[in-house]
Amino acid sequence: MKADIHPNYREVVFQDLSADFAFLTRSTVNTKDTIQWEDGNEYPLIKVETSSHSHPFYTGKQNLNKSAGQVDKFNQRYGRKK
Repeated sequence: MKADIHPNYREVVFQDLSADFAFLTRSTVNTKDTIQWEDGNEYPLIKVETSSHSHPFYTGKQNLNKSAGQVDKFNQRYGRKK
């Protein structure tokens, strides 16, 4: 590999602001914030607004679109007569 062309791939903490949830993973994202993690080490901190812990699809709180068939219903009522 060539030197000095690759981003810094390191361990970082992603923190979900809406659910008070954080996880440690690896990333190349740059940040100035840091956080003290459970193992006693300090890691860069990335703040996100939505993660799998707070997203409606993953938590089962998603509202499904109930407009399926609305076009067919409209065409049946007001469409051209065959």
